[in-house]
Amino acid sequence: MYKALYRKYRPMTFDDVVSQSHITTTLKNQLISGKTAHAYLFTGSRGTGKTTCARILAKALNCLDPIDGNPCLKCEICRDADEGALSDIIEIDAASNNGVDDVRDLRDGAVYTAERCRYRVYIIDEVHMLSKEAFNALLKIMEEPPPHVKFILATTEIHKVLPTILSRCQRYDFHRILPEDITKRLLYVAEKENISLDRDAAELIAKTADGGMRDALSLLDQCIAFSENVTADVVSSAAGIAGRGPVFDILEAAADGNAGKAISVIASLYDMSKDMQKLCGELTEQLRNIMLAKAVPENVGLLVCTPDELERIKALTDKMSLSDIMSKLEKLQDANEKIARTASKRVELEMCMLKLCSAAPDKQTDHSEAELLSKIDSLERRIAELSSGTVRKAPQKREYYAPDPQPQYDPPTDRPTAKPLSDLSKMKPEDFVKEERWQDILEKFAEVCPSVNGALAGSYAVKGGGYMLIYTPSSFFLSLLKNKENAAKLREAVRCVTGETYSLKAKCTAVRSEQDDSGRLREIIKKAQDNNIPVE
Repeated sequence: MYKALYRKYRPMTFDDVVSQSHITTTLKNQLISGKTAHAYLFTGSRGTGKTTCARILAKALNCLDPIDGNPCLKCEICRDADEGALSDIIEIDAASNNGVDDVRDLRDGAVYTAERCRYRVYIIDEVHMLSKEAFNALLKIMEEPPPHVKFILATTEIHKVLPTILSRCQRYDFHRILPEDITKRLLYVAEKENISLDRDAAELIAKTADGGMRDALSLLDQCIAFSENVTADVVSSAAGIAGRGPVFDILEAAADGNAGKAISVIASLYDMSKDMQKLCGELTEQLRNIMLAKAVPENVGLLVCTPDELERIKALTDKMSLSDIMSKLEKLQDANEKIARTASKRVELEMCMLKLCSAAPDKQTDHSEAELLSKIDSLERRIAELSSGTVRKAPQKREYYAPDPQPQYDPPTDRPTAKPLSDLSKMKPEDFVKEERWQDILEKFAEVCPSVNGALAGSYAVKGGGYMLIYTPSSFFLSLLKNKENAAKLREAVRCVTGETYSLKAKCTAVRSEQDDSGRLREIIKKAQDNNIPVE
């Protein structure tokens, strides 16, 4: 009977496990020294070796003749364990045995000593599927287990495991297997099976597996059934993925704003029964590579691609700005979510492609550069005028009336028409808002409008004639107070603290000189030139 490759080539010792040396080395050292824990928790994404290491650990704990922490694979304990005929190593699938009664049965059986082995080992796979009651039933025996009992828990969703369980286990996090390690393993398996496997095909399988060795071997099994000579094209056809060429053709069309070409490539892939959601995922993956190549070109190790793909990625980074790449990436991610929920997957992807191509990024980039140069020229002319003294000096004080809310009723005819106080020399002490009262107003204002409140640092206020006049050293506050919403929030803060409603007026006490303006404009231009950003 044919045996699937991922079962046939499952590691039998710790030394065979790929890319998890930080775990296997620790476990071997514990076994050699005899200082093993009573409970282990293995967590990580699928296909990274959690259940495999649990089985190896269970064998090594009971092996009659262990070799450097590894099971010998020759004694009767190891042989029976590999054949699943050892009653002292019990595997439980928590996905289908997740009730409190199942855990009670486990607890009742754990009190009995092992029949043939040193330890009775319970391997609970997908432990996060246990119900809350089942977890609680497991707690006591995991906290104080009999000396002959060991627990090994495995899960892909560690956040669903109760903290009380986590605190009773030694936790080991399994990493995603590196693509190059998966590639080596695939080539090794192909050699053992006398299969013709191109390196490009192995790299494509490794990338598609997303860090899972089981997924990679299952895909290789599928490719072998498709063709005895496994090439990159065979992998693309067998797995229903687009492969390298079409994905980059679509991205190049999006970069050039050529919607017709992009839609045409998608149509040809659809006719070949390619999965539109997988295609969207591949586009997202390659666009991520382009984003990283654009943002951190010196760190090529962050990219998940082959050397041939790297050349096309670099070419695409020259065609798009970083903001354009990120915008396209957001659109693809939104489309990927919608494709998963709709029956018209092709239509959704085509709509997304039209959005990617409609931006015309080359023209947009040229326009923004020209606009930036124009603004810089305008700023330079402004500086020249300031230096020559042809521009009127900025006023020492500027004032602004905050907009009163539009009345929802007809105002009374006897409404007071008094003007606000503005001359400080004519004000009486009682006209000034007490400092502690003004701070209360600012604190109340900060609760609803913290960003604007910062512009009132160092301010004070006077009141009179139904008005409140705010003196502030920040000219920026005058522009903020023009916003009706900001004015209404400040007016409400005043009302809450004082119990009275005032019309607001603001006056800037700061004095700016031509020299200050000139220096500030020079600083703005320098920052614009250094950072390549538009400046108003």
